[in-house]
Amino acid sequence: MTSKYQWNNIFLTLIAIVLFIFPFVADSRTWTILLTQIFIFSILAMSYDILLGYTGIVSFGHAMFFGMGAYTTAVMLDRMEPTIGVFVLSIATGMLLAGAVSFIVGLMTLRLKSHFFAMLTLAVSGLFLVLAEKWRTLTSGNDGFTFRAPEFFKDRMVFYLVTLVCLVVVYLLLRRFVQSPMGHVLVAVRENEQRTKSLGFKTLHYKVIASVVAGVVASLAGSLYAVSLRFVNTSVLTMDITLDALLMTIIGGVGTLIGPIIGAGVIELSQHYLSGLAKEYPIFERWIIFFGIVYILAVIFFPSGIVGTVRQALHKRKKPAVLEKSSSGTEGL
Repeated sequence: MTSKYQWNNIFLTLIAIVLFIFPFVADSRTWTILLTQIFIFSILAMSYDILLGYTGIVSFGHAMFFGMGAYTTAVMLDRMEPTIGVFVLSIATGMLLAGAVSFIVGLMTLRLKSHFFAMLTLAVSGLFLVLAEKWRTLTSGNDGFTFRAPEFFKDRMVFYLVTLVCLVVVYLLLRRFVQSPMGHVLVAVRENEQRTKSLGFKTLHYKVIASVVAGVVASLAGSLYAVSLRFVNTSVLTMDITLDALLMTIIGGVGTLIGPIIGAGVIELSQHYLSGLAKEYPIFERWIIFFGIVYILAVIFFPSGIVGTVRQALHKRKKPAVLEKSSSGTEGL
């Protein structure tokens, strides 16, 4: 008999296959670019979910890791020959840099209580933003700069497939991470850190590891984002990026890796269609207000996120069936 876990794997595999086939069947440049953006921000949102959903850490500075990846890839492709080798090297360099910074920042800040930690991460992220604005010889400040992407990525469909593969690989690796004994300890830290400490676990070490994993994955998303635009400026380090990741995680479902992917799709599609309506209808010129309404409605009707609410509904449907079965068994006795 096929288990629930196996059915989930089959369902996710079918979705991945459909997404892989999509650009070959539907010749739509708009949808190819839009789905590419969804894949990239899904990776970012999953990285944030490791902090918020599995460890209970609220960070307002997650954009700095996204920005590190974006700037590292952009600068290396701009100053060196834009080949696939340099592209891969730039991603590895960005991830290494993000891992080192997240380790140092984690050691300095994760000893603090949640709200103090959140504000301190915002301050550290602000320092990196100021650094990017002032170091004009490297970053060109707020103006940013364009750069050449590898010839291999001139075809948008190729880059679409690359980002899809990255999304699938990251999802599988993070799922393995959260289902490991270390992942179970992180969940215990989220639920009750003091009790976890009393059991002999050094919770700071586990939180630092979660911070490093989240920072490294966010850096990968930043590198892919920079290449998708062939342009980078200080916007990749702003608070907006962190808020996007936070909203994607909450709307999709905190503590569920598939939730942030769904949340990324909801937010990116909402932004795309609302901004498109603004060009046709003057009433939608302030489309960000309507986007806020979409977010409020999502929180009201899906308080546990889309995935969390669906799971609760399915659990409630199964529970009466189990009770009915047990009561009928009792009557037989």
